[in-house]
Amino acid sequence: MKFQKLSTAAVIAMTSALASNAYAAEECGSLSMAEMNWASAELMANVDAIILEEGYGCEVELVPGATTTTFASMNEKGEPDVAGELWINAVREPLEIAMNEGRLHSALSGPITGLGEGWWVTRKFAEEHPELDTVEKLIAHPELFPDAEDASKGAFMGCPAGWGCQLTNANLFRAFDMEKKGWTLVDPGSAAGLDGAIAKASERDEPWFGYYWAPTALIGKYDLELLEWETAWGGSENWDGCIVMAEQDCLDPQPTSYTESEVHTVITDRLMKEGGIAVEYFKTRIFPGEVMNAMLVYMNEEQATGADAAWHFLETYEDLWSGWVSPEAAAAIKKAL
Repeated sequence: MKFQKLSTAAVIAMTSALASNAYAAEECGSLSMAEMNWASAELMANVDAIILEEGYGCEVELVPGATTTTFASMNEKGEPDVAGELWINAVREPLEIAMNEGRLHSALSGPITGLGEGWWVTRKFAEEHPELDTVEKLIAHPELFPDAEDASKGAFMGCPAGWGCQLTNANLFRAFDMEKKGWTLVDPGSAAGLDGAIAKASERDEPWFGYYWAPTALIGKYDLELLEWETAWGGSENWDGCIVMAEQDCLDPQPTSYTESEVHTVITDRLMKEGGIAVEYFKTRIFPGEVMNAMLVYMNEEQATGADAAWHFLETYEDLWSGWVSPEAAAAIKKAL
């Protein structure tokens, strides 16, 4: 799997071009937005709220949200109006039905660049071994990642028990015959254990190989390298019918690249018809992955709320967000800073 990487400059240029003729003076009205319960979505919702309120005079209500519950509410009740960072793999089939029937719409595919999940290595390792730039090449060298409990084995760190990715990584571990190739699947025990292992390895310049996802503060802080896959996508029947299931329900997992993560900004039909300037805004704002990761590091280190971080983002990245809005809106937002 290969994620598209866009530079900050490219994103600014693209969004500026889109925004140049997208706005007209019109009433914004009121709307509700989900403030999802993870840092990047919390930041995004607050940035959106400030821009729409200060730049266009919208009345914005932020409501608590999470992927499945927010989708269900939007689908069944038509509220909230916006899910800014909806990871659609968890709700793909019902979302497609809702979009086909006109209840929901995707205002933007990919509001954050460079996001996704997969298998990563530390920056130091990637720099020292540029030739091992794919999962398959690295799997052939377990000796480079000695397991703390048995140095004759290579250590691959999966997910804590109870996480969905625990099943996924365990089945991929079997699909690629990693045990026979000299690997041990390590359970980090908890989210803190997983983060701590990455931090320890990165700060000590020690090798680490395992599962993680972006955008996250940890990826931003330690600049881990996402490995690509030589193996082609094995199809949804293999993935959904085996890889994501418990071992007893996945007797014969087949090699495959990691499923591609899809994130959309999803809006209700009411907002699509009545939102006007707000809808046009949601079609243009794209957060570059490196910027989002840097913001997540800031939020983590400063213990900043989504609202506090949003003001910091607007003060720090004016060249980026000013390309999402009209000159008049940009001037109003700057005045509010």
